[in-house]
Amino acid sequence: MPCEVQPRFVVLYGSQKGQAQSIAEGIAEEAQERGLVAELSCLNQNEKYNLEKEKAPVVFIVSTTGDGEPPDNALQFVKRIKQKTLSTDHYEHLCYALLALGDTNYANFCNCGKTVERRLQELGAKQFYATGYADDGVGLELVIDPWLEGLWKAIKGALSKMASDRIAPSRGDSPKETPDLSAPDVEFNLLSLNGQQSCKSGRASVDTDSKCASVASSFASATQMSISDLRPPSSAGSPESESKSLGTASVSTSAPETKTTDAGVTHVALAASLTCSLPPLSESPLNVPALPPPYLDVSLQDVGTVEQIVGQLNKESVHEVPIYRAVQLTRGDSVKTALLLELDISAHPTMAYEPGDSFDVFCPNRATEVEEMLHRLGLHDQRNHQVHISLKKDHKKKGAQVPSYMSPNISLLHLLTWCLEIRSVPKKAFLRALVEHTGDGVQRRRLQELCSKQGAADYNLYVRDPSLSALEFLTAFPSCSPPLSLLIEHLPKLQPRPYSAASSTLKHPGKLHFVFNVVDIPACNGRPAGRRGLCTGWLFDLINRGLVFPGKVERSGSLALPKIHVSLRPNCSFRPPSDSSVPFIMVGPGTGVAPFIGFLQQREEARQENPEAVFGETWLFFGCRHRDGDYLFREELEGFVSRGVLNHLEVCFSRDDPAQEEVGASVSRPRYVQHNLLLNSQNVAEILLRQSGHLYVCGDAKNMAKDVNNTLVAMVSTELQVDQLEAMKTLAKLREEKRYLQDIWG
Repeated sequence: MPCEVQPRFVVLYGSQKGQAQSIAEGIAEEAQERGLVAELSCLNQNEKYNLEKEKAPVVFIVSTTGDGEPPDNALQFVKRIKQKTLSTDHYEHLCYALLALGDTNYANFCNCGKTVERRLQELGAKQFYATGYADDGVGLELVIDPWLEGLWKAIKGALSKMASDRIAPSRGDSPKETPDLSAPDVEFNLLSLNGQQSCKSGRASVDTDSKCASVASSFASATQMSISDLRPPSSAGSPESESKSLGTASVSTSAPETKTTDAGVTHVALAASLTCSLPPLSESPLNVPALPPPYLDVSLQDVGTVEQIVGQLNKESVHEVPIYRAVQLTRGDSVKTALLLELDISAHPTMAYEPGDSFDVFCPNRATEVEEMLHRLGLHDQRNHQVHISLKKDHKKKGAQVPSYMSPNISLLHLLTWCLEIRSVPKKAFLRALVEHTGDGVQRRRLQELCSKQGAADYNLYVRDPSLSALEFLTAFPSCSPPLSLLIEHLPKLQPRPYSAASSTLKHPGKLHFVFNVVDIPACNGRPAGRRGLCTGWLFDLINRGLVFPGKVERSGSLALPKIHVSLRPNCSFRPPSDSSVPFIMVGPGTGVAPFIGFLQQREEARQENPEAVFGETWLFFGCRHRDGDYLFREELEGFVSRGVLNHLEVCFSRDDPAQEEVGASVSRPRYVQHNLLLNSQNVAEILLRQSGHLYVCGDAKNMAKDVNNTLVAMVSTELQVDQLEAMKTLAKLREEKRYLQDIWG
């Protein structure tokens, strides 16, 4: 009797920060438990897969980065399948399923996944399972968990159909192949997801079902950025958005119990919190993720010297540059503190930037927080010991490797200062792993609740939404004593923070300006005291003593300012039109105005060099709270207008008239940038729709960018006399033509 061959399928991923990769690895690991063979590859590993000849089901897991762009390791694949020379039956033999990761706070939600799916279908591929669109804006797990649960039934169905097709050739008419749509509509019906999609729990208070939980566990351990201070390429620090929108609220499943007496007086018996739950959650059986397999051996060695273990930034493109000048842009009692830093890059000719480009600032974790973490781990006395990291000989994690960003000779202090993001929001897999290192029974139960499906609302309310850091979380559970290896396995790499250039080298040769708000993160349950953003707080502390305030004369003998490490990240699309005669519109409230200062400085220098050249019309829509408090670059902007560099400066101040009611299109005193756009709709439409002009938007993604986009849809609909769908298609075409560009952050 011949040996039984395990059915196979292919898993391909494109991942920028590690989340899509982690999900794909989890699928491959669980496949083994289900008697299947999953061939796992990154989309850029062309030598490991061949879709042109692939007969087995293919599962794509892809994320989206930047302004709807594919991840770096999926870029060539997307370019390849978009070739116009491919025939419409190129992939007619292929059947696929796709999970797309994105964030609705940004434009082009899940654009890479949608591009891949659209192109696969255009080339004849058939879908065997409904596509999932996971939204990091509300919680990826809301879509990912049910999608993964339904995936296995769909894969086995696709494999069975392929096997039957091979065994029994078609006889006459056969039913058309249709995708398995038995999974919930994971894109649109999020509120309908419930326990029916969960693994069946037993009578025990905690049910760990590895079949249903192992993939979710791998997803939960994916890379997580510090939400409070990490931004896409842009001016970091949340700007004054000059936009209003309704927020979303998380509802705890362990709400406080209330009782009403005969006298009508309501008493609250208890209140749920990060560390305490109430019925029904506290009495519910739980479905918790499978325990993530440990895979690292970590040891500390006293080498007797610090010099060889301090560690260096080894990236060739990273430059150490001095801060030449620091100026506070906001005045008086402004709600936010906006700073301008001028870097001296004259010693680094390779740092040639253009207006619209961004650059990374490499910042450390705060020294006080590193000290707290050392004490929390019981390793303070070994802070200068050398860290040795290796793979466990018997580990069961597929694709496990020692983090490449940790050199073999770093100290524990350096690891916690420069390598690990100790402010990252702890993922559910980390919480699950912490259970095994928690002594107190009540705290163990609460950790199980927070990582369970039943405790998803509490996790969002007390951990995810307030951006609770790993250190803050550990502080709240004192009986939890995790080993160092657990942090290295679960905490992501400390990422540099991106900022937009706010200058032109033509105006300021050898200098690079950037602007940011000092981010203030409020206190919350689990965070007794507020704190500043990681990078903005660090920069503020660095330059505080040498800071120049508005209206004060700079002193030549001021204190020397420190150096910081930066790396240029060119943005080839968010730049002024190469043709100077093309008109363009800029929308940048708050610190979102930063890149446009560089645009206008460049334009002014070009006008002086070529006075006979034709220059297109320029518009800037700016907004802030108060004219006298946070009108950034006021003198410079008004100077651009007086010299004819900027043709139209439209400003609005949202808090200067408290009695002013919410305004609409008919009100002459706008409060927000989108209102000013609406008041100038005919001019804006003329430039965008009839003069082939460009539109640039920079600033807050969650409110301002969405409101501006909605306003543009309304404007286009009115000006072209078309419905909303057609107006949206018109804007989509502008995006494709790179004439509607965004540099936004959330």
